[in-house]
Amino acid sequence: MGLVGTAMVRDGGAALPHGFWAAVRVWLEKPQVANRRLCGAAIEVEGSVPLGDDEAASSQLVAVCGGGSGGRQERRAASAGAEELGWLWREVCGQLPGGDGQLPPPLTPWTGPGHRPELRAVLRTLLPRGRPVGPVASPRKELAVQDVYNGTVTFLPLEENSEGKYQVKKCNIYQIQLMHIKEEEWSVSVVAPFPEDWFSDGVAYPKLAWLRNELLPKLAKWSVEQKPSEFKSTLSLISVAKYNKVYQELKEKYKEMVKVWPEVTDPEKFVYEDVAIATYLLILWEEDRREKGLTKKQSFVDLGCGNGLLVHILNNEGHSGRGIDVRRRKIWDMYGPETHLEESTIVPGDSHIFPDTDWLIGNHSDELTPWIPVIAARSSYSCCYFVLPCCFFDFHGKYSRRQSKKTQYREYLDFVAQVGFVCGFQVEEDCLRIPSTKRVSLIGKNRTYPPTEHALIDKQITQYINNRQICAVVACNRRVGFNHKDCSDVCEKASSDLPENETEFADTIWMPGFQPREKVEQIRNCASLPRDFVDDVVLSVANLLLNASPQKSCSPGENMNTWNQGESLSLKEVAEHLNKETLKRLKSEYGGLQTLLKNNHQF
Repeated sequence: MGLVGTAMVRDGGAALPHGFWAAVRVWLEKPQVANRRLCGAAIEVEGSVPLGDDEAASSQLVAVCGGGSGGRQERRAASAGAEELGWLWREVCGQLPGGDGQLPPPLTPWTGPGHRPELRAVLRTLLPRGRPVGPVASPRKELAVQDVYNGTVTFLPLEENSEGKYQVKKCNIYQIQLMHIKEEEWSVSVVAPFPEDWFSDGVAYPKLAWLRNELLPKLAKWSVEQKPSEFKSTLSLISVAKYNKVYQELKEKYKEMVKVWPEVTDPEKFVYEDVAIATYLLILWEEDRREKGLTKKQSFVDLGCGNGLLVHILNNEGHSGRGIDVRRRKIWDMYGPETHLEESTIVPGDSHIFPDTDWLIGNHSDELTPWIPVIAARSSYSCCYFVLPCCFFDFHGKYSRRQSKKTQYREYLDFVAQVGFVCGFQVEEDCLRIPSTKRVSLIGKNRTYPPTEHALIDKQITQYINNRQICAVVACNRRVGFNHKDCSDVCEKASSDLPENETEFADTIWMPGFQPREKVEQIRNCASLPRDFVDDVVLSVANLLLNASPQKSCSPGENMNTWNQGESLSLKEVAEHLNKETLKRLKSEYGGLQTLLKNNHQF
C-alpha cells in the first residue's frame, strides 16, 4: 500500500548515491525534461532546515541560508529568503499528517535511532508550458525536502489560502527513495501515502501511473549516467518564469504569421523560433537595463537578418533597430514601415561599424558570425553583442577543425567565444529553448578592460585575425603536400612577420578577400539539374539495382516473367558504377548522389 513503483538499478561505475542526488536535482530544476507539459521550475529559495522549531534551530537556518561572500544587497536578499523558508518550514511541520513534524507511513521518516538529520529544503514553483484555457490558477508550489542520510526526497505540494498562508496538499505528497540492496544493486522507488485520494490536473500533478511509468525510469537512468553535458543548462542567464510568461504572450500575439507565411521555409519552425529568440533578448535586455540603471530601451542591428521576423518583433516591442541582409525576402513587404530592413552586403571594415547602436545580433549569421564580436568591439566601448552560431565559418571562409576530442559544434562555439575574449568581452554562454539543434548562444555585454586601453585591444584583435589567416594558409598547404613547421609555431611568431603598421589594412576592409554571401541564392539541391541528366542517372541506378539480383534457374515450362524486386546497394557501390563526369557534376550539388536519389522516391 502506497508504493507507486520501483526501478532496479545496477551501478557498475560507482555513480551512486551521488548520481541519485544529481538526478533529483534535474527533476527539481528542469522538470520539463520529464514532464513535457511544464515549461520549467523557478527555485524560489533553498537552504538547510533542522527538525524542531526552537530558537537555536531558527538561528541556524538563517546562518546557513544567509551566509556567503556576496554584496550587501545579496546578503539582504539571502537573509530575507532564509527567514521566509524558516517561517514556511515551521508552518509545514505543523501540518504534516504524521503529527509532531513527522511524515505519514509508509514514507521513510526523517528521524532514526540516535540520529537527528539535517534536512535541505527547496521551494519551487512549477511553470506550465501553455496558456491556461480557463481561469488563471494560482502557481503550483512545492517544498522538496532532501534527507541525504536516509536517501529520500519528499515533495510537499502547497496551496495558498485567502490569508496568504500555505497549506500542505496532503493528498499529493510523494517521496522518492534510494535503497542499496547489495553490492552493485540498488533500487529507486516512488511512494505516495494517500494514493486513493491523489488529485491529477494533467500538468503540474500528473497521474500516479505517470510517476511510475515515466518519471521513475528516467530517474533510474539519470542516476547512473556519468556523461557531463558539453553545454550550459537551458535559459541559465534569465528567469524561466518570466521567459514563460513573455513567450506565451508573444506566441499568441504573432501566431497569425504562421498562416500568411510567404516563404518556402517551414512557417511554424521559423515563426516560433524567432518568437523564442525575441523573448530571450527582451528579458536579457530588461535585466541589462536594470543592472546599468538605464530606462531607455536598447537599440540594435541584426546582421544577416534573413526573413526579418526577429527585427519586426523587437521593433514592435519598443526597441529601435534595423536588420540588414544581402538578399531581400518576400515577407519583408508584409511588415510595414515600422519594421526597418535593408538589403545590403556587409563586408567587415570601417564602413560597417555602428557607433550609435547598443547591441549587434547575429542569428544564424553564417560568414559574419566570428566578425560580430569584432564589429561590436570596434563600434563603441558600450556596444554589446548576441550571436547564435549555426554554420561553421572562420574570418576568411569555412572553419577547419583543429581538435578531434571535441564535437565540431563544441569546437566552433569555443572558437567564437575566444574571438569575444580577444575583443575584450566577458563572454557568457546560454542554451536557448528553440526548435533547432544549434541552440547555444554567446553573449558579450561587459568588457574586461577600461576605455583607455581601446587602442591596445584593437591591435590585439588585428594580430589575432592575421594569425588565423596565416594558420589557415599553412593548413591548406599541408593538405597539398607542403612541408611547414607546426601551425602553432607559426601563430606564435606571426606578429613578427607582419608589416610594422599592423592596422594598415583596417583603413577600409579588415580582411581583403572576405567572401560575403551571394546576392542570388544558388539552388544546389539537385532540383535545378537538367531533366535528361537526372533521368539518365535514375535509369542507370534502376538498372544497376535490378541487374544486381541473381538470376534464378527455371524449370521447363515455368513462367520466366516473374517480378524482379531488385536488390539493395550502398551509395558507395552505386557510385563505383557511375562515370567520372556524372560524379563530378553531382559533387557540385549539396548532398550529391544521395540528394538526387532522395528526390526520386522510387528508390
